[in-house]
Amino acid sequence: MNAPAPHTLDPRTADWDGLTTALDALGRRLRQEGTDGDLAHMHRIARWGRLCTLLGVVTAWIVPNPLSALALSTGRVARWAMIGHHVGHRGYDRVGGPKGKDFAEGWRRAIDWFDWLVPAAWKHEHNVLHHYRLNEERDPDLVEANLHWLRDARLPQALKVLVVAFFALTWRFTYYAPNTLGELHRKDVKPVPGEPWERNPSTLDPSKPAGRDFLFKSLLPYAGVQFVLFPLLFAPLGWEYAVAVLVNSLLAEVFANLHAFVIIVPNHAGGDMYRFDTAPKGKKEFYQRQILGSVNYRTGGDLNDFLHGFLNYQIEHHLWPDLPMKAYQRAQPEVEALCKDHGVPYIQQSVWVRVWRTVRVMTGAESMKRW
Repeated sequence: MNAPAPHTLDPRTADWDGLTTALDALGRRLRQEGTDGDLAHMHRIARWGRLCTLLGVVTAWIVPNPLSALALSTGRVARWAMIGHHVGHRGYDRVGGPKGKDFAEGWRRAIDWFDWLVPAAWKHEHNVLHHYRLNEERDPDLVEANLHWLRDARLPQALKVLVVAFFALTWRFTYYAPNTLGELHRKDVKPVPGEPWERNPSTLDPSKPAGRDFLFKSLLPYAGVQFVLFPLLFAPLGWEYAVAVLVNSLLAEVFANLHAFVIIVPNHAGGDMYRFDTAPKGKKEFYQRQILGSVNYRTGGDLNDFLHGFLNYQIEHHLWPDLPMKAYQRAQPEVEALCKDHGVPYIQQSVWVRVWRTVRVMTGAESMKRW
């Protein structure tokens, strides 16, 4: 008889105690087994990203063309999703790689990872709040809660989708950069019992510290380099070349936003994903949250995984955030088999299916499950 499909399994009847024991053992083995190839693998993935950037730079002077823009955007996404992300989680501390606590900090930001996002803000918002408050009200990246105003709006569905499209094309600087800085500036603020917690704290007021940081550490540096300095480097060839570079760099930013949106936002959203009202108590509940609140895309092969930003291993990454990228390739089939053996739903689908389900949650056509 065929085994039941993962999405039909009832997580409340699953053997979570047995799965917790098995995942603990697998986690210990993943950290103890040979890691000689993990650092070399990271360097190879980093080179792919750098080569994309180089291709974009050397072709950027040609009349505005999608090749240059796509190459530049892929390099920008690769540096964030694969290198900044996994190094920032200290995934390479144990294998002789760059140290997560120092990566992109201070002057090294210009060398390691130069983006709209301020690295220290990203590390706090993502590594601490998102990973350990996953799909709770205090998760700053909880899609359903962040878009409640759009879900509740009395607007035609088509117009809601257009609003989502706008944010998909701009979200690195309209959502992620300001939100991470806002969370960093209030990291020592404790919620007041009985009072609603402000989502996405504003960083638009330059008279306040968070607003000044957003302006001077995020918007002006990145825009100044990518959309002013970069085009001006080509001005000696002629102003028409500088204009072509500017257009290609702007188009690359649109592509980078869309690419990052597609591979990042659907990781924890959809009508088959769970929301949680309380913090997890103990390892078993932590594992429950990471599996029931995360979804994988299609996995396997460095090229496929590169295009997905290695975010297609989201379940494994949330179980063990501090592993190298290649370790997730080794872990994925074992985690999937363990979930099947213990009756736990393990959701893995095409990224395009997950985008569709995420948009439905954003527009109110679908709601997440409650645990």
